[in-house]
Amino acid sequence: MSEIRVTVVHALPEAATEIALTLPAGATVADAIEGSQICAQPGLSAVSHGAVGIFGKRVRLDTVLSDGDRVELYRPLKARWKPVRRRPIAKK
Repeated sequence: MSEIRVTVVHALPEAATEIALTLPAGATVADAIEGSQICAQPGLSAVSHGAVGIFGKRVRLDTVLSDGDRVELYRPLKARWKPVRRRPIAKK
C-alpha cells in the first residue's frame, strides 16, 4: 500500500497552525483534517464548519488528495469584500 504526504494548514491573524502527516493513498480532505486533529487545537474548534481548499482552490471534503497537497482550512470573512472595496471609491 502506498502512502502520500500532505499538510493541513489553518491561519489566524496572529499565527498559523501547520501539521504535516502521512496518509494512505486514496485519502480524502476529510481524512486529512481528521488525521491531523487540528480541530482539537486550542481556539480552532470551529474550524470544522468552514470552507476548505487545496493550494487556494476551494474543494469538497470528499476530494481525493495527491502527494504533496496542502489542505487549507478557511475561516469565515468578517466583512463582505465587495462593500469594503467600494468604500474608498465612495469617499473620493
